[in-house]
Amino acid sequence: MQSVRFCRYADDGVVHCKSLAQAKLALDRIGKRFGECGLELHPGKTRIVYCRDVNRREPHPDVQFTFLAYTFRPRKAVDKYQRIYVNFAPAVSRDALKAMRQTIRGWHLQLMCDRELGDLAARFNPILRGWQQYYGRFHGSAMSVIWKHMNDYLVRWMMRKYKPLARRKTRARHALGRLARRFPTAFVHWRMGCLPAVG
Repeated sequence: MQSVRFCRYADDGVVHCKSLAQAKLALDRIGKRFGECGLELHPGKTRIVYCRDVNRREPHPDVQFTFLAYTFRPRKAVDKYQRIYVNFAPAVSRDALKAMRQTIRGWHLQLMCDRELGDLAARFNPILRGWQQYYGRFHGSAMSVIWKHMNDYLVRWMMRKYKPLARRKTRARHALGRLARRFPTAFVHWRMGCLPAVG
């Protein structure tokens, strides 16, 4: 089993095997070793996953797993010749996306009507930057739902801050879009081009 590569963080781990037979052997030996230490493998999380891609096309019931808030699964990719192929790759997991949306909701930034745009940017950019640096490393486009969610809350902030925009969501969105184009570096996601529409 010395040829088997192993990646671990805290109590989570991934064992890289070259065949189903090797994977079954590794699972059996790890389970026995855990038992000797008075531990047991998590029955719901411990399973054999087939890393399906353009070169590995065999049928298997499990072709994805989540590790360190990334979901690894078959994804479409484009090679240097602009040809589409299937690659086994990571992207931010659904649970991580849900947690980030809940965090943004918990900020209640739409109620910060006494603050200016720069104040909001100074307060929330460090968190947004951290998310981008971690979750945006692989398949960064999967983060677009978070940047849209952040823009939606900034629209709500505009509607509460400026009376002419109250109860006028579309107008507020376009106003935010114009503001974003005046200050395109205000927020981390604006710098990446994730700007609201201007109408």
